[in-house]
Amino acid sequence: MENNHLRKRPKVTVIGGGTGIPVILKQLKQVADVTAIVTVADDGGSSGIIRDYINVVPPGDIRNCLTALSELDHLMKDIFQYRFDSEDQFFAGHAIGNLIIAALTEMKGNIFEAVLLLNKMMKINGHVFPAADDPLTLFAEFKDGSIGEGESKIATFHKPIKRVWVKDRQNNSDPVANDDVIKAIMASDMVVLGPGSLYTSILPNLMISNLGKAVCETSAEVVYICNIMTQWGETEHFTDADHVRVLHKHLGQKFIDTVLVNTETVPDAYINPVENGEYLYQVTYEFEGLRQEGCRVISADFLDINNGGVYHDGQKVIDELMRIIQSAKNK
Repeated sequence: MENNHLRKRPKVTVIGGGTGIPVILKQLKQVADVTAIVTVADDGGSSGIIRDYINVVPPGDIRNCLTALSELDHLMKDIFQYRFDSEDQFFAGHAIGNLIIAALTEMKGNIFEAVLLLNKMMKINGHVFPAADDPLTLFAEFKDGSIGEGESKIATFHKPIKRVWVKDRQNNSDPVANDDVIKAIMASDMVVLGPGSLYTSILPNLMISNLGKAVCETSAEVVYICNIMTQWGETEHFTDADHVRVLHKHLGQKFIDTVLVNTETVPDAYINPVENGEYLYQVTYEFEGLRQEGCRVISADFLDINNGGVYHDGQKVIDELMRIIQSAKNK
């Protein structure tokens, strides 16, 4: 009976990076067969340093998704996530999990085999796949015609972005996603984009040609979880419809079926926080613009404020995603 129950669990593939998607993975693994496809264009912080030293895929986003889907006890996950606060020049700021991922990549010869092994070692409830087998470089063309390079640096140019694309860091070729990544997308009941930074967490995945093509061609319901706040240097003054327009323009077609947007007002105290500068204002609601992009719009209170920041309420998002899947089954 248990096996029959598990087979009935919907297949949901979540695509993104950064701190956004682990928020929903923790709850989603309880109700769905989950695959997380994670960006490999990160070049900042511990991930960027490790990537530069030994030329491996940046491990930070992969580490966070592995932890979110892991069924290990809390202590083991805390160890994997532990970040050194030593003054040692090398270890300071590095997470143990990042070092483990880098070591396994060297041992196995590539990141994909390393992550498959970690899926077993960490008792992952679902699957975690890197979007590509090699580290990628993110490029941006700004509206003034200039070019910027580097996921962690693009926002610092503080210019309106026209388009982004990715190249293999080692040979500057066009990257491709592993066959298992494509199979997961094509076999899904639902593909979820985000939540995460539009230009630096979501689009770096979709700009891998065969991955973006699969998202457009899958029979799965494609859901975009729109950011609650605008982001400095990326999406300042954006509406929710602006986010969708950018995604559709990059892939050359209207591929998003449903958009989840938060309509709960963010308290003034969380607008334009000086201490981090990462987001400026609440993303404004543009219902008619979303409808013109061919999307079904689900607007609700998805707001969760904790630890001094603005986040999506993971459980509310999951409840809505499950309602969408059930509605599709009923039809």
